[in-house]
Amino acid sequence: MSENADYPVNVIGHINPDTDSICSAIAYAYLKRKLGKGNYIAKRAGQINSETRFVLKKFQVPDPEYMGDVRAQVSDIDVGMVKGVKEGISLKNAWELMRTDGLQTLPVINEENELKGLITIEDIAKSYMEVYDSEILAKANTPFSNVIETLSGEMIRGQAEERITSGKCLIAAANPDLMESYIDPGDLVILGNRYESQLCAIEMDAKCIIVCDGARVSYTISKLAEEKGCSIIKTPYDTFTASRLINQSIPIGFFMRREGLVTFGLGEYLDDIRKIMATKRYRDFPVFDWNGKYYGMISRRRLLGARKKQLILVDHNETTQAVDGIQEAEILEIIDHHRIGSLETLQPVFFRNQPLGCTATIIYQMYKEHQVEVTEKIAGLLCSAILSDTLIFRSPTCTQTDKEVAEELAKIAGIDAEEYAKEMFSAGSNLSAKSAEEIFYQDFKKFAVGETTFGVGQINSMTEKELEAIKDRLLPYMEKALNDHGVDMIFFMLTNIMQTETELICAGNGAVDLALKAFHLKNETGRVILKGVVSRKKQLIPPMMQALQEN
Repeated sequence: MSENADYPVNVIGHINPDTDSICSAIAYAYLKRKLGKGNYIAKRAGQINSETRFVLKKFQVPDPEYMGDVRAQVSDIDVGMVKGVKEGISLKNAWELMRTDGLQTLPVINEENELKGLITIEDIAKSYMEVYDSEILAKANTPFSNVIETLSGEMIRGQAEERITSGKCLIAAANPDLMESYIDPGDLVILGNRYESQLCAIEMDAKCIIVCDGARVSYTISKLAEEKGCSIIKTPYDTFTASRLINQSIPIGFFMRREGLVTFGLGEYLDDIRKIMATKRYRDFPVFDWNGKYYGMISRRRLLGARKKQLILVDHNETTQAVDGIQEAEILEIIDHHRIGSLETLQPVFFRNQPLGCTATIIYQMYKEHQVEVTEKIAGLLCSAILSDTLIFRSPTCTQTDKEVAEELAKIAGIDAEEYAKEMFSAGSNLSAKSAEEIFYQDFKKFAVGETTFGVGQINSMTEKELEAIKDRLLPYMEKALNDHGVDMIFFMLTNIMQTETELICAGNGAVDLALKAFHLKNETGRVILKGVVSRKKQLIPPMMQALQEN
């Protein structure tokens, strides 16, 4: 599948988004839209942390919409836009709609577009073939308007809105003397042009007489019907045809299915609904929109044409860091500054990976290459991402290019980089109101070496005091995180930006020994202090992986 101007392309970062992940997604989606190449939308794969929230508020940019799973959903298929009908329409009307549009099922809705039931061709066939009740019109509360429509008739006397609420439907084929023995008050009588039969039916208090063959209704009969409260309908059909058609005037609400309806929402995943469809004999299924209102119909056949979600990945290229369902999505591009990871694509994609301190630096370069103006807001977002990822240029991952770009962006955004960065990090490290779980997942990634899997989280702070408080809260949570993720080891970096050092807390069998071996340390104090280490990507992960490979 290639890029389609009408189908959205989601620009998304990793599952525990940091400032670079969020800001780069927003900035790159904006760049792609400015280039006029399609409908590009920035998304996020996880919760926004305090630091990023500060940045978005500072530059008045709304949060990207959350996307936690990129498997195909009902919204990714061509839903049949079958118009809903009201439950008062006749069976004949419903049949004509189905025949004209080639439908097997009609959805029945109310004025608020809420689904009330379904009527199928099978339901209509049963109503015609299996109903022998002469009082069915009354039981179905059939309005005269339906009878008029079904019989192509004309209301000579009475009100079309009035409903048939009692009595049976019969044909007056006998002479008037015999008719008196089987016509009861409230009956609906189908008859011909015989004056005596019409008179008898009215005298016997019939609710309505249906005059066939387009026969003229005399003034006397019309006047008497008015006095007796009897309605008169004239139809061009003969008696046989009228009697055969009249049951088709019954409202579909009488026969439609109201209970046990199998419905789906636009947000439901196709993997899930395929299993449900396989257990049901129905051919068509109603779909609700995001507000729970009727939207359209789908069938098993329509699932075959499901579109894969189209993605551009920023700031990551590993399956363990990607949004759920990534294997079922179509990746169009990857923009990243990390090592080449485990993620695979089915076809060649545009992959831009540069050894820079931040994905945002690459995004800025692309703005320049395409000669697209960087707005004040976009400049603020990109500058924030660089300051965050490079720890105000203190990280060993920071390059001269990152620093030059950040300074250019700071001028456009109208901020002092150093002063603004202190505000940003202070906002991000204010974790007093957060739970240990929220702190842990603020910036957490998983890695694999051979058969060994491990996770690494990180928190940056400007003060040692705050890091000690965070450590006290995280230590009891580490074992739970280890079990939740099913990994062999978990490490958490408590990074002091001002002192340019990290304390590494560990969980899992052999975790401490691995850390000591990777950094050639002795376990003299019971703490793993990594002097000069502030970067997970460049300073922590490589020696850890090397130590694992040696093991």
